[in-house]
Amino acid sequence: MDFISLMLPTGGAAAGNGSATGGPGMIIMLVAMMGLMYFMMIRPQKKKQKEEQNMRDNIQIGDEITTIGGIMGRVVTVKEDSLIIETGADRNKMKITKWAVSANNTANEKAEAERQAAREAAEAEKKAKMEEAADKSKARRKKTKKKDDTFDF
Repeated sequence: MDFISLMLPTGGAAAGNGSATGGPGMIIMLVAMMGLMYFMMIRPQKKKQKEEQNMRDNIQIGDEITTIGGIMGRVVTVKEDSLIIETGADRNKMKITKWAVSANNTANEKAEAERQAAREAAEAEKKAKMEEAADKSKARRKKTKKKDDTFDF
């Protein structure tokens, strides 16, 4: 049986096996499609929601945050389901719910600083290895040059 005859509503009957449904092939295809949808759409969305909830649960006093409305402020008070932030130079205070937090700018800055430090450390290590290899290469050239000088015919 080919793929098209399995997908047709009367695919089994057209193939001559007397079944009005697609048979086990149709069920396998439906299960495969559902599995694909789960791994391509549902699972990544749940993972993202979990990360956002973790970020909102880990907000501390003093963190700079941005709300989903674009308001930026510093956290003054943390309660179970709400925050009080102060914004602007005149330090206006606002009470917002935790679900309205879009980003924790302080945590993002810390993560970016850690990434930058790791990048710089990797570059320094790479540079040190390159210098070491160059030194070894120089030493080898000197040894071979001395050997060539001693064996004059």
